[in-house]
Formats: sequence, C-alpha cells, structure tokens
Amino acid sequence: MMMDKTLSAESIVAWLQTHNIDVDVVSQTESTNLDLLNRIKTGHLSQNTLLLAIEQTGGRGRNGRRWYADPDRSLTFSLAWRFSRPVPTIDGIPQVAGIAVAKALSTCGVHVQLKWPNDILKNGGKVAGILIESPGGAKSHWAVIGIGINLNLSDELEKAIDQPVADMPWLAQMDRNQLMACLIDSLAHHLGILDEKGFDSLAAVWNNLHAHHLKPVTIIQGDKVLFSGVALGVGRDGRLLVKTDQGIETVISGDVSLRTRQGTR
Repeated sequence: MMMDKTLSAESIVAWLQTHNIDVDVVSQTESTNLDLLNRIKTGHLSQNTLLLAIEQTGGRGRNGRRWYADPDRSLTFSLAWRFSRPVPTIDGIPQVAGIAVAKALSTCGVHVQLKWPNDILKNGGKVAGILIESPGGAKSHWAVIGIGINLNLSDELEKAIDQPVADMPWLAQMDRNQLMACLIDSLAHHLGILDEKGFDSLAAVWNNLHAHHLKPVTIIQGDKVLFSGVALGVGRDGRLLVKTDQGIETVISGDVSLRTRQGTR
C-alpha cells in the first residue's frame, strides 16, 4: 500500500483499535508536548489525547537538545496519558514507551533495538526519540509522551544531526494514518500493562531489545564522566544496571547520558 501523506484525525481513528483516545491533528505547532502540558495545566484535557503535528518548529529531545525533523519525512506527535496512580510512583514510563514503539515498528516489518533510557536504534543509528514530561506535582496522574520518528531523512538533515541516525524508507511507503494507529494502539496496550502490573512485568521485554547488552558503556553527566562498565540491562524499576570494577552501579534516567566506545549519545 502506498503511503497516504494526508494525515487526518478521522483516518487515524478509523484504523485505531483503541477507543479511549482523542485524536487531534494540527498543521503546525512549536511543540506537541508543550501544547498538551498546557491543556492539562489549564484543565482543558480530560481524556487520553494524541496530538500530531504535520510540522513541529520547536521539537525537543532529552536534556534540552533540539529534535530535527522534516515535515514530509518524519512523524512528530505526543500522547497525553492519564494513569490510575500518580506518575512519580510509576517506574519505567520512558522504557515502556520505547518498548511500545519498537513493537509497533516490528509489526510493520522494521526491527529495531532500544538504547537506555528511551532511544530507538536501527543498525546502530537513532531512528526515533522519546521525551517524557509531566505537568508536575506529586499527585499528577498525567504523563505526556513525545515521540519523533525518522521515516526518510534528507541528506541535509542527516548532516545537521550530531550523532549516527537512521531512517525507515520501507515505512515511508505505508499509509501514515495506519502507521500512526499502529503506534498508538501499541502505546495504549503497553502503558495499560505498566499501569496495571508495574514495570517488573515488562523488564524482560526491554532487555530482549537492549542494543548494548554486555557491551562497554560510559555514563556521563554534562561533560563529567561518572563511571564506565558493562551494560547488563534494566532492573525491575527500569534503572540501568552497569557492572563496574567496583560492583554493580544503577543509573537513574534524569540528565545522565550513555555513550558507547563509538561515542554515540
């Protein structure tokens, strides 16, 4: 099936199997994450909501990095998801979002791996990124999950990005509405499992997709090297386990980054 480049809320809903998500498609916005966070803070959101932008002018990644995207060659969207309990009490939201995206892409014939905490890799290059934000407060049940996916990178954009990247020309031939529905159905399914059973029930799934299992890695914060060792995978709470000369170190997401010997972030 050739890709329908005309994204629409009605078409996405027609493909969706999940029925508890509102779908909103806009032509342009600065940031879908910021838009949904503002809707939550002002009380204008009561239902799980997908906000998809044809063009996102101020997309962000982790640690304030810019997310580069071509409007016709990528997907940029956010999902506001309301958990049954406060977000600060839930471990592994970034990791489960990564699982959901990886499983959806696999269903569409593209096999990827996960880099802790929330990058999706294809042949070692970053093909998708995830940014998790919450409107704040210890009692907030809302998480906003922002996702950017490279479908078919231009040469110019690939040169502008300061790390190895990848794309998925095969998916660029799909109907984008069908692809979006597949992604959202997978997110709804896996976030539901996380909410009901906790991350422990999905840790093995993440570890089976781990790109750096038993590989040497370095954990950094800003320009400071915290420690180096061998990546073992994630524990029951979603934290990365790294075997060092001093023992097993656990890494919390936060503003910490992982680098391999090749220097990728």
